[in-house]
Amino acid sequence: MEGWQTEALASSTSTIEQQVAFTVLLPTFNEELAIVSVLEEIVNTLADEERTWEILIVDDASTDATVQLARKFAAECWQTSIRILERPENGGAGAARKTGIKSAQGEIIVMLDADGTYPAEHIKTLLSYFPQYDQVNGARTSEQGTLPYLRVPAKWFIRQLACYLTGKKIPDLNTGLKAFKRETMLPWIWVIPDGFSCVTTMTLAFLTNGHPVKYVPTSYRPRIGKSKFHPIHDTFAYLGTVLRIVMYFRPLKIFLPLSGLMIFASVIKSAFSFSLTGSMQESDLVMFTAGFMTCIVGLLAEVVVAHHRR
Repeated sequence: MEGWQTEALASSTSTIEQQVAFTVLLPTFNEELAIVSVLEEIVNTLADEERTWEILIVDDASTDATVQLARKFAAECWQTSIRILERPENGGAGAARKTGIKSAQGEIIVMLDADGTYPAEHIKTLLSYFPQYDQVNGARTSEQGTLPYLRVPAKWFIRQLACYLTGKKIPDLNTGLKAFKRETMLPWIWVIPDGFSCVTTMTLAFLTNGHPVKYVPTSYRPRIGKSKFHPIHDTFAYLGTVLRIVMYFRPLKIFLPLSGLMIFASVIKSAFSFSLTGSMQESDLVMFTAGFMTCIVGLLAEVVVAHHRR
């Protein structure tokens, strides 16, 4: 465990030392209005769970009473293993999740937001699909987030782009409710960004590398407290994440269409130029060459990706 992390353990040492079947990971940042009710819901939902499990709270330098309330709950709920890790400075939703993934003791990690949006009752549903799948995601059946008039069309467009680039059907690309095998996620943790697009990256990393992913319809509630979503910045970061991940793992999905578009445009322009002047223009050749070189770069990128996969 890293030196800056502090832990609050709310269970006996003998229980902690047992093999933990799954970890419920809660990244938090200024969630004092929701944290207690979320923890209560998780504990009540899993009260009859026979397997050994834990709750891991990773606080991303909250400035409110989130940590204090979590510690108080952990002390009172002594029969449940609850650990609290505090980051020294705010690094983002992805940074908190990466800390949690590295520190989790469970073979499976169930991750949900600490704002009350995802009902804890879905945890058992997600767990029921293991070990057949490497990742199971909750697909929201409604949009309860802030600024839905902006989020809905933006999410739809980016999701359609991701479906094309990955060749997979993706009902919910940036769901915060997901369960996955820890050992399968660890090799891809380097690609997870520190910001909100972290959950999108987790999904795309699995889909583009052949890991079986399952989607389960889930309900979604209005969040408790103020949203940390920044409409313009986070939407562009979301789009950039999709393109970046596909570039990492399936670059030809981006380079080939661009190459084909430029070559096709150069042929059309050449035909138009020839019909007007009786000859091709220099710009026609430049455009064709650019398309050809884009294809070559894509092929080289694909070779590099294939080499690193070996």
